[in-house]
Amino acid sequence: MAGLKRRVPMHSLRYFISMVGLFSKSGLLPWYARNPPGWSQLFLGTVCKGDFTHVIATKCQKGQKSQKKPSHLGPLDGSWQERLADVVTPLWRLSYEEQLKPVINGYRNKSTFSVNRGPDGNPKTVGYYLGTWRDGNIVCVRSNNLKNVPEKHSQVAQYYEVFLRQSPLEPCLVFHEGGYWRELVVRTNSQGHTMAIITFHPQKLSQEELHVQKETVKEFFIRGPGAACDLTSLYFQESTMTRCSHQQSPYQLLFGEPYIFEELLSLKIRISPDAFFQINTAGAEMLYRTVGELTGVNSDTILLDICCGTGVIGLSLAQHTSQVLGIELVEQAVEDARWTAAFNGITNSEFHTGRAEKILPGLLKSKEDGQSIVAVVNPARAGLHYKVIQAIRNCRAIRTLVFVSCKLHGESTRNVIELCCPPDPAKKLLSEPFVLQQAVPVDLFPHTPHCELVLLFTR
Repeated sequence: MAGLKRRVPMHSLRYFISMVGLFSKSGLLPWYARNPPGWSQLFLGTVCKGDFTHVIATKCQKGQKSQKKPSHLGPLDGSWQERLADVVTPLWRLSYEEQLKPVINGYRNKSTFSVNRGPDGNPKTVGYYLGTWRDGNIVCVRSNNLKNVPEKHSQVAQYYEVFLRQSPLEPCLVFHEGGYWRELVVRTNSQGHTMAIITFHPQKLSQEELHVQKETVKEFFIRGPGAACDLTSLYFQESTMTRCSHQQSPYQLLFGEPYIFEELLSLKIRISPDAFFQINTAGAEMLYRTVGELTGVNSDTILLDICCGTGVIGLSLAQHTSQVLGIELVEQAVEDARWTAAFNGITNSEFHTGRAEKILPGLLKSKEDGQSIVAVVNPARAGLHYKVIQAIRNCRAIRTLVFVSCKLHGESTRNVIELCCPPDPAKKLLSEPFVLQQAVPVDLFPHTPHCELVLLFTR
């Protein structure tokens, strides 16, 4: 299988700085951090060929087995910095030429900070979570001088910590233990505009009491110390669940602009607080260019973009196709896609809100008139619903399928098998199978065994 043919400049991603707390089942262990050595000295790779499952396995094995010390990394002393780096970026000990190639990297435009208890016992510390609470390997990184994220992200986290320390309400770490203040999500774009989203567990507060808290945090970031962050917008969401959508509990704009915008593939893209957008923007541009090249669309082609998010893939190819049809579950993302299409003068696109398994079968029936359809799917880690696979397999107009997978093993493996297996009336897979032609790994997460894999199927 061919590897990626293009590269972008590499920037260092330094993850964890300053004071760190390691949460284990036995309690809190304070650590004092420094930069993991040598992370800025990275290399560009070459094309990687071979069976796509072998490509992924090779990268994982290298991260697990190699103990050789590259000359630029400094002493390996078993310090907490090394152990932390091994967990977060397990391939950091290797030169990048030894990792999965090629390297794709850019800047991260989204950071999630969580509330936790600090080394001094004060339950108002902001930082990152790594691992899981169940496994007892959570790492909390305090916001002081965080250099692993853009400077603006660190600044917002620091001031949010200041706010939490003066708030009479406790943070919420585990739901059954009570507390109120939860995550802070910071999104920035290449122009430096900053959107902050605060998640709050209302517990049993009345609407009047909730209003007081919203006004308090709003005042803090408008006229209080947090004004130094110069936020473009501040959102507040009341959530009693780990992850809550806008439909389940609306994002409430406390002040500022309702959206941020990004420039990507010559498009101005609108991004709502609930919309998914790749955090490695430069890497995402390379990913989408790769998808576009593999689709082979032309002016006679309908491009079907399933799980389209804000519609970037389809809209970037709209000028080369007769029509773009997008399907996305998140309503805000669909609204963003429609705005992006209108703003950029794209008139041959159509976006549908809802579950793909409910929308796709009917949509394909209305389009099967002999015109060629190219499908692009970019599902979440859970993969595609079986009815989506059925609809794609049974639509003879779809001769080309590009599958973007962030987690090939698991449900995505099942999807690949269902796409490529012989016709099976018992499973309602009636049309001819697809054949995997090419696999291109795109490394959006440097120094980790994770990457996006773009699969090209034809029949």
